[in-house]
Amino acid sequence: MNSRAFTQKMSLIIPPYERNNMNIFKQLMLSLTLALASMNAAQAATAVTLYKSPTCGCCEKYVEYLRENGFAVKAVNESDMDAVKKRYGVSHIASCHTALIDGYVVEGHVPVNAIRKLLKEKPALTGISAPGMPMNSPGMGEMKKGTLTIYAVPKDGKAPYVFSVE
Repeated sequence: MNSRAFTQKMSLIIPPYERNNMNIFKQLMLSLTLALASMNAAQAATAVTLYKSPTCGCCEKYVEYLRENGFAVKAVNESDMDAVKKRYGVSHIASCHTALIDGYVVEGHVPVNAIRKLLKEKPALTGISAPGMPMNSPGMGEMKKGTLTIYAVPKDGKAPYVFSVE
């Protein structure tokens, strides 16, 4: 017996009100499954390992900023930040903390918009940097749109170039 014949026989056996209830039940189960799947996807935060000086207050503020924006941050106190920057190839464009995010180095107080752009576009870079300690950056003070230059750090050792202006 093929599936069509089986369905026709079942429709003779199952009263119409039961068939409607079964359809509603199937729709509810499908909706529930999709809702749970989307919740799990939304809850999967991007992991960040952030190296910082144990006494740096602005680094703590930046960690809070990342967490508030959906990143799962593991903050690591490091006494020799120069060695960290050298290890990850950002000593020439340094700031106070160094983060590792999805295979990229994010140096300094980089806004999440630039990080999300980096993660979405996946360019062939070592990472991005907001060098120094700009006062208009996350963790340092009030952000002023369009005033913070974020630099791309090429893998080949070439000079950094503008990645975005936030």
